Amino acid sequence: MDLRNIAIIAHVDHGKTTLVDALLRQSGAVRENQALAERALDSNDLERERGITILAKATSVEWQGTRINIVDTPGHADFGGEVERILSMVDGVVLLVDAAEGPMPQTKFVTAKALALGLRPIVVLNKVDRPDADPDRALNDCFDLFADLGADEDQLDFPHLYASGRAGWADESLDGPREDLAALFALITAHVPPPEQAQAKPDPFRMLATTLAADPFLGRILTGRVESGTLKVNTTIKALSRDGSQIEQFRVSRILAFRGLAQQPIETAEAGDIVTLAGMSKATVADTLCDLSVTNALPAQPIDPPTISVTFGINDSPLAGRDGSKVQSRVIRERLMREAETNVAIRVADTPGGEAFEVSGRGELQMGVLIENMRREGFELSISRPRVILREENGQRLEPIEEVTIDVDESYSGAVIEKLTGSRKGEMTEMKQAGTGKTRIVALVPSRGLIGYHGEFLTDTRGTGVLNRIFHGWAPHKGPIEGRRQGVLISMENGVSVAYALWNLEDRGRMFIGAQEKVYEGMIIGEHSRDNDLEVNPLKGKKLTNIRASGSDEAVRLTPPVLMSLEQAIAYIDDDELVEVTPSAIRLRKRFLDPHDRKRQARAAG
Repeated sequence: MDLRNIAIIAHVDHGKTTLVDALLRQSGAVRENQALAERALDSNDLERERGITILAKATSVEWQGTRINIVDTPGHADFGGEVERILSMVDGVVLLVDAAEGPMPQTKFVTAKALALGLRPIVVLNKVDRPDADPDRALNDCFDLFADLGADEDQLDFPHLYASGRAGWADESLDGPREDLAALFALITAHVPPPEQAQAKPDPFRMLATTLAADPFLGRILTGRVESGTLKVNTTIKALSRDGSQIEQFRVSRILAFRGLAQQPIETAEAGDIVTLAGMSKATVADTLCDLSVTNALPAQPIDPPTISVTFGINDSPLAGRDGSKVQSRVIRERLMREAETNVAIRVADTPGGEAFEVSGRGELQMGVLIENMRREGFELSISRPRVILREENGQRLEPIEEVTIDVDESYSGAVIEKLTGSRKGEMTEMKQAGTGKTRIVALVPSRGLIGYHGEFLTDTRGTGVLNRIFHGWAPHKGPIEGRRQGVLISMENGVSVAYALWNLEDRGRMFIGAQEKVYEGMIIGEHSRDNDLEVNPLKGKKLTNIRASGSDEAVRLTPPVLMSLEQAIAYIDDDELVEVTPSAIRLRKRFLDPHDRKRQARAAG
């Protein structure tokens, strides 16, 4: 059968997974009477809850005698490690762009990787039926983006379609029939070349492993594209590391191929197809699975280095061990090492003492997803504030710089520019109109300056602004950057919070907890209205007398507390604070000190 391998690239919420749903239905991969969950490829619970693609996944459809393997790539740069591996399996890309927003930063990140590999793109302008759609501007922005990324003439001469993924149609012109996706299927088969391996002479079997997973029945399984040769079930092959040294020999117990939404066992894997193999015990991502006669490993795509690090430690608060079942440092270490094996963008290192672990990754969202997955598995953790990874080159200290793209109402643009270019040491590179009453601001800002900024940004723009960021490069260190301005309110007692005490504390600042919540000494219960930390007593009840007076017995009405998400809490804390994460709670607290150190600090503070 004729074969095509493509990846679909899109920014978060531009309709990529919805378009794949329509491709599955119209190709016949899903029966008309078969129940298909919306965003079928978003199989992970967090993907469904947040509406983003975190893990790269493959599916397969057939169209008029051609099998098309489709890879759904993550839309956020924090999960770019998935993209960098996946693009080695495909021969073409479909770039999906929102006709109203145009190409966004995450689109730029993945597209740069695809163009560097020589892949020729197909541009699909999605959501052209929206009232604020401007497909002509979006198409021009795509051309400018390709030119900025150094695309060659063949890549700049890209075909484009107008589409609505939700309505399930794509046409060559805006006034087309708007019936189905036949134009997209036809363009993929005509524009994307078949795999070169399928046309080549019969060489020995070779395959580069790109994703690793665990199956409850098959054990360790690796997915990749067959680069050459064929492979049959029960054949003995070997795994080579990047330097060509042999890792293991194993018998292939199962070969699975993508057919629609499911993987089906097949007897023979052929060159060019994307398959999953089972039977290995040590081989991992970026290893070469090959015939016993092969001596050289396949080249693996380089992976961009991490830019931030977070310390994962055991939960040592007074409330430790009450919610989770996995609290020991040994268990936490095993889980982190498993994650680092499957996710090539993450690095894990032990800290002195062995009670905590330094986890490095691409961004706060990637760290937040890892922590959220762990807490759902029953872990209890203490998490430090993210720290930017610095670099030394030629005696000069370098720090990571991010390109920030902001869409904001014109009335709020001044406050945003002042914050980014002032206290956060950013440089504005572009400012232009982005639709009715909207301004698009592009700035280069140190990664340090963006930690904890998102909450301020939403406050400054009254929740109407949209901020996107992507790693831009390395630049000389820009000196100290101002952190959080407000201090915090710290509990001085252990017990259960009292409504009357919290009501009296509302003049001091915003509360993070409500009444009847467990608190302990050192726990952060609110944000101080001033710049210093303040120890308070949230357990102090009302003094009762046997005399009643008018107005003294009115019901206490509390202002609702500020409830932070996991990512907000990690970005909010200061260097001497931690986030306590359990399966049922997210708490902020000060780092616990030895009692003598606390007394010494108290004396020093007067």
